[in-house]
Amino acid sequence: MAGSRRKSPGITPEILLRAYSIGLFPMAESADDPEIFWVEPDIRGVLPLDDFHISKSLAKTVRRKPFEIRFDHDFDAVIAACGEETQGRPSTWINQTIKALYSALHSMGHAHTVEAWDGDQLVGGLYGVSLGAAFFGESMFSRRTDASKICLVHLVERLRQRRFKLLDTQFTTEHLKTFGAIDVPKDDYEHMLAAAMESPHLEF
Repeated sequence: MAGSRRKSPGITPEILLRAYSIGLFPMAESADDPEIFWVEPDIRGVLPLDDFHISKSLAKTVRRKPFEIRFDHDFDAVIAACGEETQGRPSTWINQTIKALYSALHSMGHAHTVEAWDGDQLVGGLYGVSLGAAFFGESMFSRRTDASKICLVHLVERLRQRRFKLLDTQFTTEHLKTFGAIDVPKDDYEHMLAAAMESPHLEF
């Protein structure tokens, strides 16, 4: 993981928000490790809101509305699901400290979810942090085909409607690149972040 990284004792929700505003975000070594550290990548993942695109098959699925989409309905359930170990994800960086911090941010109006429901079952979702005119995507999960992808589509639609300037994905993956995610050098990212932080805090 290129970039700087340092331990972070005694973190509070207020410190966490300040960290996001200057380009840092937290991770843990594992779910069992109570400590967290700050990460500041040399190359940042960004999903340009004006260049987001989806495949024809996914667009067809979205139009079919296979799931009920809810926002901020069950934050704790989403972050818990994102932190579960699965066959495709045998380890996780979401520990109890992170769960507690982001739950506090949710109570403060700064952490949000997009959720896919099938009846009374939560089948996919994502969560992240909103600050200024930026949304910092943290993690997503899917228990049904395309559930997390559909949540991402609804996230981008919501951010566009509310005139957000930046959707930060932390890193890029081949999966995110299919939607238009790009790698941004640290200096360029800092300019994008500063512009988003100059805006009054937007309601998610």
